[in-house]
Amino acid sequence: MQLSNHKVLMFVASDYEDLELHYPKYRMKEAGAQVIIAGLKEKETYKGKHGLPCQSDVSLDKVRVEDFSALIIPGGYAPDHLRKNANALEIIKAFNEAKKLIAFICHAGWLPISAKVIKNVKCTSVANIKDDMINAGANWVDEAVVVDKHFISSRTPEDLPQFCPAIIDFLSHQEK
Repeated sequence: MQLSNHKVLMFVASDYEDLELHYPKYRMKEAGAQVIIAGLKEKETYKGKHGLPCQSDVSLDKVRVEDFSALIIPGGYAPDHLRKNANALEIIKAFNEAKKLIAFICHAGWLPISAKVIKNVKCTSVANIKDDMINAGANWVDEAVVVDKHFISSRTPEDLPQFCPAIIDFLSHQEK
């Protein structure tokens, strides 16, 4: 399978956007990647905005960035909860320093903003946080999916059919 040598980290917290977590999770698994879900606590169940549950595999403070090829950050209100967590921000900074893939969709752009890693990065987000992205130094565009350096971004769940293939394509051309 395309991504059988890749391990992908995903963040979860209360009120995540259900489709933005579950759709990429299963698409990455379908492509052969191992997917690990990190939350504030290990083995905690979080409820999405629309009620779907997701249990974390590991707590953010136990994540070893060197074990992963990519980070996927779903949107919803979860990014607003996670942007206050020092471990989440340190993970993003470490992925950025290692030039490992950081993929985010919708409101998930709040996390790279708070980690201060998107200055001069061409990216997109839900229109509601466009000003936040621009004020953080991003080169914001209104496109379904944007790939720049080691960042992939999309606007809303409607863009998931473009977002996930972009992640799979990016990782399939990367060594673990």
